[in-house]
Amino acid sequence: MNNKKRTQLQGVGFKVGSASEFLGLSEAEARYVDLKAGLSFTMAQRRHELSVTQQTLALQLESSQSRVAKMEAGDQSVSLDLLVRSLFAMGMSPKELADVVRNPALKPAKRVGPKGRKWESLQAQHGRTTRRSAKA
Repeated sequence: MNNKKRTQLQGVGFKVGSASEFLGLSEAEARYVDLKAGLSFTMAQRRHELSVTQQTLALQLESSQSRVAKMEAGDQSVSLDLLVRSLFAMGMSPKELADVVRNPALKPAKRVGPKGRKWESLQAQHGRTTRRSAKA
């Protein structure tokens, strides 16, 4: 928020602060929330880069499309363990994961995923197509 907007809001009686302040989160809790949000964002970004649907990813993870949607949304029922295992299943390296853990609040840099045989064979096996190939 820019300073002018902040001053205007404070001038009419609004209290301006961070989400952590509003929710009364400790530093550890705020870091946990940031980490989970960063991993969820990275998972969604990675899936889009691979041009894979939530349903196709769910088949590979032996899960459901709704569970993948919850993972990408950072739902509270999704564990960090599940997010990490899913990112590894999509071809993320431990180094890339460490980069996300170090800077979870930052938008992850564009990463190139393992397109090719793994995803194509998975899609063929289940009669699925990616969004790009479906449009072609």
